[in-house]
Amino acid sequence: MMEVRMTTTDDDEDDTEALLAELEQIKKERAEDNLRKEREKQEEELKAKEAELIRGNPLLNNPTSFNVKRRWDDDVVFKNQARGETKTAKRFINDTIRNDFHRKFLQKYMK
Repeated sequence: MMEVRMTTTDDDEDDTEALLAELEQIKKERAEDNLRKEREKQEEELKAKEAELIRGNPLLNNPTSFNVKRRWDDDVVFKNQARGETKTAKRFINDTIRNDFHRKFLQKYMK
C-alpha cells in the first residue's frame, strides 16, 4: 500500500513540476511579449518624433517657391525721406561774401 501512495505522490510532484514549468514558460513568454511591445512602442515614438522634427525644420522642408514677395524694408517708417531733397552741386567761390554759405546766412538772419 505504501507503494501506491508513493506513486501518487510522485505523480502529483511530477504534475506539479510540469505545471510550474509551464507556468514559468508562460511568464517568460508574456515578459518577452511585453518587452517586444515596449520596444515597438519606443521605435514608433522615435519615428514619430523624428518625423515631427523634420517637418518642424523649415530649412529641411522643400518649399515649392521661395520667392520674396515683399522687400524687407517696405514697412519702414522713415523710408525714402531724403528723396524729396535735391542735392545742389557745390560750387567753389573764393570770395567769402558771394559764396553759398554767406548767401544762405544773409537770407536767414538779415531778412
